[in-house]
Amino acid sequence: MLAYTANRNIEEAMAPIRIRYQSYVDYENGATYWDNLRAHLADIVDEGTKVEVIGITPFDSYAHPLVEFRCAREMIANAIQAEREGYDAFIVGHFQDAGLYEARSAVDIPVVALGEATMLYSCQLGQQSGIVTINPRFIPWFHHQIGKYGLRERVTGVHAMTFEPGQIMAGFESEENFENVMRLFTEQAKPLVASGCDVLIPGGGIPMLLFAKEHNHNVDGAPIINGIPIVTKMAEMAVKLRRLTGLHVSRTSDYIQPPPEIIEEFLNHPKGL
Repeated sequence: MLAYTANRNIEEAMAPIRIRYQSYVDYENGATYWDNLRAHLADIVDEGTKVEVIGITPFDSYAHPLVEFRCAREMIANAIQAEREGYDAFIVGHFQDAGLYEARSAVDIPVVALGEATMLYSCQLGQQSGIVTINPRFIPWFHHQIGKYGLRERVTGVHAMTFEPGQIMAGFESEENFENVMRLFTEQAKPLVASGCDVLIPGGGIPMLLFAKEHNHNVDGAPIINGIPIVTKMAEMAVKLRRLTGLHVSRTSDYIQPPPEIIEEFLNHPKGL
């Protein structure tokens, strides 16, 4: 009986996986990014895994906590909807991870996030990681994020370029624009490496995808992480582990699940005045 159960669990774990990937850009304003993202995801997933990209409208067009808060509410509602539609996992494909803990508390499917997954994996590649974000207004947010994940001793520096979220997508449109983003990133990355960071993280899904075509990408020997394959593989792994062992997030603290009527109240409450 034990062998039968184990074989059945393995068969279930290898069944096709459906993942919903939450971008904070909509297709109307980020068609080139979406097209590249979809192709990249199709290249990296396991056979049988399907990933659907969805967006947010109005999209995340300005680097500010108020915008993150607005987008987080929609992301949480979308995670709940993904579970109700039978998806196996939900990816927050936005480095700032706004609303991550709340989404995990609301659903039973795995919710994995680009920022958290990338930072945690960077700890396996080096002792100190540095982030280069797209805009200085994100620096305080990232420091709060690093503290929330308990990584202040491992993610030790945050520098910034000077793009708005929509502007950096111009890097997909021409080699000249791409080289400009690469140059600005390198300018901010070099001081991080000089100060002891041995792993570099582009602080956003857009620059990660932009740099994805660069093989063995590094600055002064410090590897530059593309977190999109990392978060996607973590989502696949989370689904497989759930199927194999029943492993689930803890419901004793941050991820205590509210009663159904509270979730419905959240979904049905007006989004604005």
